[in-house]
Amino acid sequence: MSSGQKAVHAAVMSPIRSQSSLGICIQLLLCFLAASATDSLWGRKLVLSGRPCLWQLRPDVVPALEELTACILLRPFVLTQWTGFAYKAPGAAGTELGLGGSGAQVSAWLFGEERRFARRLAEGAWHSVCLAWSGRAQRARLYVNGSLQGEVRGNRARPRRLAPNGTLTLGASHYVDADGGVREEAGSNLLGEVGRFGLWGRERGEGELGAHSCADGDVVSWDLRQWRPGCPPRDDGSLTCAWSHYKIKVRTFVVHSAQSGNCSLPLEGVMRNWLESVLPPNASVHEVSVSSPSSACRALGDSAAPRLQHPQESGASTNCDACLSSEVYVTVEPSADVGGVQTSVAALLTVPFSSDALSVTAEPRSLSITPVESFPTIRDPPTPGSTESCPTQSLSAQPMSASTTRDPLDLNQTDAVAPDVFFRANVSLSVTGNPENPRDVIEKWAKKALEVNGTMTVLNLVVKENVGRNLQEHEMTWTFDQQKHQYNCTFHVQEQKKSSVEEVRAAITAALSSKYEDGSASIQPTDLAVRHIEPGNCLEDAASSVYGMYIWPETFPQVKQEMGCNEPPSERAFRLCKLDIDTDASSWAKPDMTNCQPLVSISDLNNITVTTGNTAEVVDLIQDLVGAQLGNGAELSSSDLTSVVDKLGEVIDVSVGPDTGANIVSIISNILLSETNVTPVASAVLNMTNKMGDTMDFQSESVSLTAPSMALSMVNVDPVGFGGLTFGVTSSSQLGPSTFVNQSFVSDPLQETVATIALPPTLHSFFPPGETDTTRVQFQFYETHDLFQDPDTTDSTQGNWTLNSYIISASINNSIVRDLTDPVVVTLRHQRPIQPGDKVQCRFWDFQRNGGRGGWNRRGCRTRGVSSDRTSCVCDHLTHFAVLLDVSRSPLSGADALALALLSYAGCGLSSVFLGLTLLTYVVFAKLRRDYPSRILVNLSAALLGLDLLFLLDAWLASFSNRHACVAAAAALHYFLLASFTWMGLEAVHMYFALVKVFNVYVPAYVLKFCAAGWGVPLVIVSLVLAIDTDAYGSSTPEEAAVALQSSDSFCWLQSDVFFYATVVAFILLVLLFNTCVFVVVLVQIRQMKANKPSANGTSSSLKELRAVASLTVLLGLTWSVGLFSFGPGRVVLMYVFTICNSLQGFFVFLFHCLMKDNVRKQWRIHLCCGRFRPSECSDWSRSVTAANHFKKQNLVNSDSLASDGASAVRKASDSSAVSASQ
Repeated sequence: MSSGQKAVHAAVMSPIRSQSSLGICIQLLLCFLAASATDSLWGRKLVLSGRPCLWQLRPDVVPALEELTACILLRPFVLTQWTGFAYKAPGAAGTELGLGGSGAQVSAWLFGEERRFARRLAEGAWHSVCLAWSGRAQRARLYVNGSLQGEVRGNRARPRRLAPNGTLTLGASHYVDADGGVREEAGSNLLGEVGRFGLWGRERGEGELGAHSCADGDVVSWDLRQWRPGCPPRDDGSLTCAWSHYKIKVRTFVVHSAQSGNCSLPLEGVMRNWLESVLPPNASVHEVSVSSPSSACRALGDSAAPRLQHPQESGASTNCDACLSSEVYVTVEPSADVGGVQTSVAALLTVPFSSDALSVTAEPRSLSITPVESFPTIRDPPTPGSTESCPTQSLSAQPMSASTTRDPLDLNQTDAVAPDVFFRANVSLSVTGNPENPRDVIEKWAKKALEVNGTMTVLNLVVKENVGRNLQEHEMTWTFDQQKHQYNCTFHVQEQKKSSVEEVRAAITAALSSKYEDGSASIQPTDLAVRHIEPGNCLEDAASSVYGMYIWPETFPQVKQEMGCNEPPSERAFRLCKLDIDTDASSWAKPDMTNCQPLVSISDLNNITVTTGNTAEVVDLIQDLVGAQLGNGAELSSSDLTSVVDKLGEVIDVSVGPDTGANIVSIISNILLSETNVTPVASAVLNMTNKMGDTMDFQSESVSLTAPSMALSMVNVDPVGFGGLTFGVTSSSQLGPSTFVNQSFVSDPLQETVATIALPPTLHSFFPPGETDTTRVQFQFYETHDLFQDPDTTDSTQGNWTLNSYIISASINNSIVRDLTDPVVVTLRHQRPIQPGDKVQCRFWDFQRNGGRGGWNRRGCRTRGVSSDRTSCVCDHLTHFAVLLDVSRSPLSGADALALALLSYAGCGLSSVFLGLTLLTYVVFAKLRRDYPSRILVNLSAALLGLDLLFLLDAWLASFSNRHACVAAAAALHYFLLASFTWMGLEAVHMYFALVKVFNVYVPAYVLKFCAAGWGVPLVIVSLVLAIDTDAYGSSTPEEAAVALQSSDSFCWLQSDVFFYATVVAFILLVLLFNTCVFVVVLVQIRQMKANKPSANGTSSSLKELRAVASLTVLLGLTWSVGLFSFGPGRVVLMYVFTICNSLQGFFVFLFHCLMKDNVRKQWRIHLCCGRFRPSECSDWSRSVTAANHFKKQNLVNSDSLASDGASAVRKASDSSAVSASQ
């Protein structure tokens, strides 16, 4: 460095200007060296005293601006009518934008209209007056000395953007003459001084303007190179402004020494090293970017030509020399006067710099030093520039540190920042097991395989189930393999280490080829393809939204950019350069403006007129406004909601395409997911979406629009050969709804769907007449109930029904479909599995109910089939459909439901064991089954054992989803249920014969006939059901039968309501009614017998009577009647009684007819005991056997106990009914 440079370096940028002779000399030296610093107008002013002095902006400086801020620093001497500045569009006479005033008012001109603000400017004082305009919000705000003075709204019929390439003058208005010259308009000239003017391409807020800001305009700056002065500016030492942030733009020529032998140095490093060597220690270089490198230097002016010869060169430059444009951001701490910084830095940078390795020469006329509001966000990696140090090698931008007050850079540094390496992986997987969330398991596998070393990242995972290999269609019934599933997954891999492409591909392939297991599933890759991709950078993007204008710089893939918010400036906005999984290319994601505040509000929508050319823009604006409002609060106000719905309706009335429609669906979905009360506009929203589906313009066969809470599908069908249409929806909390359309009529429910609707082929008769090409069929799906609020479902005092499914609908454009001969089939999954005793109904949304507000109606719809998790409906019209649940009875709590289920399975398991012991006892010991009651008891026990075992196994059999197995299990369960009640009825018949028709009753083949009836009647009923409709059995949970079967899980059972009520409910009711009558008759008979022969021991007799009543109740199945009374406040208690009594019926049979019966215990002791436990007499029993043999010979119905004259009346009744207690 030369001695002159060292002197400048030591003195420049001092925050306190020394008045010593040395300081004066240094300042003179700086002024001498700074050839270009005279272009800066900082510290200078325009003196406007009435003499001709028209300052005008050079042409082609102002672009078209939708948002802007214009600030002028002025000091009026006389407050007559005055003009601060005036901007006029090309060829226009009116003022497009301007500031002025008179007396106690300040006026602002916006597109030819004058707006006045009541504010008086003090004479002789400096005032900063700013006009901020937002074309999107149609709003202008006036600030005086940083304080907001007022806000006005623009006329929506006027232009929304500032016209480009207009004329602007300071201190006076103007006009353009016929020759194109700018002439001053007399009468409103400013008598005073102008100290600064700046124009920004964004709306600045009060926070920025309120502070003592020295930032220069980014469109029009206070620099003489942008102005045509009408008179020379004057220096004013009082116009100082201390600032720290500066942007330096300069063109330089870099010459490498021929002796250095190094031509691969990154140019950013060269520029940084030069700046840090030249600038003083209190100046910190923050970021350096280099663009437009070239080996030729034709852009440099002639004034630079003498400097191009390096002092150490031999007259010829090397092939590594280059001309380049640089942009540098510098901080000066502590802050210093802008004018002084500009002069000092210009003096330092215009002096040629040389070292042993290279020399750097700056072009003075290209140098600009501008105070800026803030620096661009320092990114890692930074925005790449196309840099080049020699023709054979290109280098990317260097990573920049936050401060460079450290030692100068090493010029031999060769590390360069480059984008990461990306790959696309397509994998087919075989997943064994039943994971709750397959996507989470697959994502865990991929990350565990690839992210172990921290050099790779798994991105954009997409998992699709291979339905074709999991679902098998067999006899029009879909079955689902829950044990083994096939998935196709696609994802990107980001590799940060920048290793060899082949090495990384091999490493990814090896990591993904191994088998993976965790607790819920096992993953085995079956097919794998890994491909290297080059997504490219996200290009610079100027995005305008409700948050203002943001210019996002070019960015590497998967790098998140950061920018300061327009409002408030202290917060940050973010935007990701996202790698797209569909195209393998980089594209900008939606900006994250969570921390920023919108510059317009929803109420501004009323000022917008929707036309065919701005529908997409209006919808984008609404989407941004709604998102911002819901981001700051939980709901929209009633007025905001009305404005949004009305404006969306206007858009749909004009025209809607698929992209715009998708945004409308997203807006509605966001509102539905918020806490906004949408009931007042529900009908409007439903009509709006229906109209959008009917009128949407698209060329393909179908279009589906999905959002987190709703989905729409539009299908153009050919009326000729219409074979039906089936629409289905699957949904998950992670992925939202997903739709599919099948060009056929599929009435059976499809696995994994939450809603399906099948339209029959006969629907073609309702297609609009005259439609020869296509007809539009529209489907809608809603996950939320907010648009379907019916007092009968929302007010517990008015109704007992609540929605228990999603809502699905179908419609045909320009047609009302009703009274279909072949009904529409709708299958909806329950949001809450139905519990035992729950009732459901299929209903449709009737827009005419409740005074036009809408309500649920069941006319024309009926239930086709019900299971614990879904309901199938058939309806004779098209509209919105749902399943409603009856909640008139208090629902069981989770704890009660679990307890009842456990009691059911435990009781049935226990009963099965004891029924087996009962059968074993009576089969092994032949003497026990000599009488009729014992033989009837054996058959009843066998029927109950079959019922209990099938109940225990039914849910397990249903889990295989095998139709034939399920039908067989359901038919068998139905058969043993009917057989059990048939034998209970035959027990009652026998009791009637034994106790009422005691004498002169002879029935040939008595037991054989009972067996024919007990096992044959159920077989005939089940066979008829199978013959009439094989689909009557399947995986289902009929609501009434759920009380009996006590299980909310899917199991094989009757699906048809008709067969269920006719063959189960009616049959059981008839048997229970007959058994109850016989039970009453038997009790009366026993009472009469007791009255004729009173017992000597009253207590013992009462106990025997109690045992007899209990045993009769068990045999006749009267405990099943408790289920008929399971409603009201005591429902839960009765459910427990019902479950315990009926699940333990087999145990009670063993208790009363084995454990408590003398002759059974005696047979146990004879054959199973020894020693003192063995009875002393081992002969046949006495009177019971004698009586039995006697009656056997006579083929009488009466039992042995009834023939014994010595037995008591109670004993006779007990023995005759085979329910005797201990004798």
